Amino acid sequence: IRESATLTRDVLEQHFNDLKGTLKKLLDERLMSLLQEVDAIEQESIKPLDECQKLIEHGVSTADDLLREGESAVHGDVGQQNEKLCSFTNKALHIQLDSLPEVPSLVDVPCLSAQLDDCLLTILKNQIFRHGTVASRPPVQLEEFVEKPGGILVRWCKVDDDFIPQDYRLQYRKSTASHFEDVYVGSETEFIVLHIDPNVDYQFRVCARGDGRQEWSPWSIPQIGCTTLVPHEWTAGLEGYSLSSRRNIALRNDSQSCGVLYSKAPTYFCGQTLTFRQVFSGIETVGQPDRRDSLGVCVEQQNGYDSLQRDKAVCISTNGAVFVNGKEMTNQLPAVTSGSTVTFDMEVVQLGPSSNEGGNFKLRVTISSNNREVVFDWVLDQCCVSLYFGCSFSYPGWKVLVF
Repeated sequence: IRESATLTRDVLEQHFNDLKGTLKKLLDERLMSLLQEVDAIEQESIKPLDECQKLIEHGVSTADDLLREGESAVHGDVGQQNEKLCSFTNKALHIQLDSLPEVPSLVDVPCLSAQLDDCLLTILKNQIFRHGTVASRPPVQLEEFVEKPGGILVRWCKVDDDFIPQDYRLQYRKSTASHFEDVYVGSETEFIVLHIDPNVDYQFRVCARGDGRQEWSPWSIPQIGCTTLVPHEWTAGLEGYSLSSRRNIALRNDSQSCGVLYSKAPTYFCGQTLTFRQVFSGIETVGQPDRRDSLGVCVEQQNGYDSLQRDKAVCISTNGAVFVNGKEMTNQLPAVTSGSTVTFDMEVVQLGPSSNEGGNFKLRVTISSNNREVVFDWVLDQCCVSLYFGCSFSYPGWKVLVF
């Protein structure tokens, strides 16, 4: 409680400090804009009046000079009087003292004023006092962490019956990191977070957005999850396939070489779910299918084959055919296309009093694809709880993510 209360105080103080800074900046910008508008109106309106004033002042000055010259002519010497009077008369004839420049009427002269609506303060006050809430219980909480090879399946649930969620938002971070990052946004209530380092603690949190709302709910209580399972990896170096940097994605390139690409190690254990997902390759929507194509698991790596449709292997072809120890089953699944997800689930069913001493060993296999599944028993002559996985494609363009 104290930790979340301290964090909430820090968030509130930071948010309102940011708001104060932003509001001050916006008010300063608005003030500057209004002052510039006043300056522009003043300069535009005063210009013709200044010109009119200059003309009037010039006319008054000229009349004043002429008046003084007339007084000098009248009171001057008799000998110069006629000459001065003649000069005065000529100047008076050429100066129009009875005319004035056009002066704008009073109604046309601007009179500036500031119009400030006091209701803005009332609106801001109402908005500010409604801004922000403090929640003691988030509407969604993390529910379960399930270990996956190189990943964690995270599940969450709604704990507020009155809350109607539209979307969920899942974030995570390493326990040593300072910031959370988004890993999923959507309507599902579970998500497999991949690229998780084994035996490393990660913190997770989730929030939700109510139906028709824009803002997110408060975060759930952060919880720690980890996986002890090493990630699935394809074997590097096989001609015909290009791998991603984490070696969990294999792309069938345009090499003429053909063969089965196996996992680096037997990292699939019975009781887990193995998932293959076809992803967009960037070359074409999906590669051209072939009857020898295969996705599946096997007891051991066997070189020299161009398909997993062989002994000690179960697989599905891109046309949906299911093969067990090289024999095609009568049941068939939908064809594998771009975006398809194929999953393998296995559980051990032992036959005989001691399967570890050479007796029969049976695995119950469930293969699912496009919301359909087949279930069968796979009988082996040896105990085997960890398996290799593999794929083979005859044509380029296929791109498979395994997890």
